[in-house]
Amino acid sequence: MSIKSATFILRSVLLSIVTLSMFADYENRDSVKGFVDEVAEKDGFDRQQLLNIFEQVEKKQRIIDLISRPAEKAKPWHEYREIFVTAPRIAAGVEFWEENEAALNRAGSKFGIPIEIIVAVIGVETNYGRNKGSFRVMDALSTLAFDYPPRARFFRSELRELLLLAREESKDPLQLIGSYAGAMGYGQFIPSSFRAYAIDFDGDGTRDIWSSQTDAIGSVANYFSRHGWDGESPIAVPVTVTDERADQFANQGLKPKLSIAELRKAGMEHVSLPDQTLGALFRLEGRDGWEYWLGLHDFYVVTRYNHSHMYALAVVQLSEAVRSRWDDVRKPDRL
Repeated sequence: MSIKSATFILRSVLLSIVTLSMFADYENRDSVKGFVDEVAEKDGFDRQQLLNIFEQVEKKQRIIDLISRPAEKAKPWHEYREIFVTAPRIAAGVEFWEENEAALNRAGSKFGIPIEIIVAVIGVETNYGRNKGSFRVMDALSTLAFDYPPRARFFRSELRELLLLAREESKDPLQLIGSYAGAMGYGQFIPSSFRAYAIDFDGDGTRDIWSSQTDAIGSVANYFSRHGWDGESPIAVPVTVTDERADQFANQGLKPKLSIAELRKAGMEHVSLPDQTLGALFRLEGRDGWEYWLGLHDFYVVTRYNHSHMYALAVVQLSEAVRSRWDDVRKPDRL
């Protein structure tokens, strides 16, 4: 055998190995067959059609790598903040506001959500549609449901929700594109959130969070409204801590459970809120030392979108920066 022929055979073998590794043989796995049997019986899907879909699904190691080290866990606050609260993203937020002013005004009025919060969420999630994700959602959710044990149960549930979504919305589940965690569209809704909170806000009869900015705006506003946004107090405020006793209360959960009076006794200062107001204290690693923030009711509502206090604070700070720039742009000419 010539060296050229041997090289060709070796390359063919390696290519075959790489190609096979892309496909996880999902349709022949017992775990997948059990899932298929379950949703076929419970939700009325055709079993063979589901197996045909899974025959085309690919396992993506990159997805497992990404979900194993999310930015809000891998980075300190000051580095995480610098991803989202930037001059280009603030400018893009103002541009998005200008382009969608009518829809944003309508959503703010209908659902009672500050426009800047709606804008900031879409800005943090996808940089106003510039980064909606590049993975097939079937690949993402299948990889995490069947090859990522720490959260297999959750993603197995989302995989079922995706199949239901595709049937309800007359979409091919293999054509839907999203993030490594299966989130989709401008606002990055996971399938269960889409089914529960996405709305047709442009009146065309479809819920299209992928290409309709109007539907995305209405859906984000509806999400916050349904999670109890009240707008009756600040979202989050910076505070000063003068006693180490306060640290025992910091980062102890997202839900506001401690009264301002209790936190003041522990050494939290510079908060002009009623004593009975409930809050959650957070300590974050800033560039020049520790920062302390008090999250109130609506801060907790923001964390329902992503269960991270750093995520919520990035949304709040981007919203404030976009609102400030918007107000400056809209100021009447004084001359």
